[in-house]
Amino acid sequence: MPRIKPLATTEMDAAQREFYDNIMAGPRDSMGGPFQAWIHSPKFADRAQKVGEYCRFNSVLEPRLSELAILITARQWTAQFEWFAHAPMALEGGLSAEIVEALCQRQIPVFAYADEAAIYSFCTELYLESRVSDATYEEAKTHLGEQGVVDLVGILGYYAMVSMTLNVFEMPLPDGVEPPLDP
Repeated sequence: MPRIKPLATTEMDAAQREFYDNIMAGPRDSMGGPFQAWIHSPKFADRAQKVGEYCRFNSVLEPRLSELAILITARQWTAQFEWFAHAPMALEGGLSAEIVEALCQRQIPVFAYADEAAIYSFCTELYLESRVSDATYEEAKTHLGEQGVVDLVGILGYYAMVSMTLNVFEMPLPDGVEPPLDP
């Protein structure tokens, strides 16, 4: 059970119902993940989901790369729902099963593509050191461009916030789904 009460549509005030309707009409079509927690603060929820919509659907990073960053974040935070939702998207987006499995097991993946290696280095260095070196920054910029690096930082920030929400409010996996990540 989550720590925060999931709301039935009949329990929602006007602002919550507007947020709910916007989510259900948009590209996500689901109130899973952080949305059942965020709906308790509908103005925040609306602004957060708009950032998330950009990060997930409109960033300049191709899905293979954005999903790699999302999985690194999910593994960093051991965000079970995040991993459950995004591991299949990563595979569908072109990330190899070997990379997904290595990340799941907290192992350093073997990358066939330099852009994937650059994202991995950038993300892991940022999470470990709270900053990135000039060399790591330049390598990411070489492969992603300046807007790509900005979008990458945005993806990391947004999905870290999602992961915190999932973990703090103990948002559940769907019924019958076992946690995919070891603690």
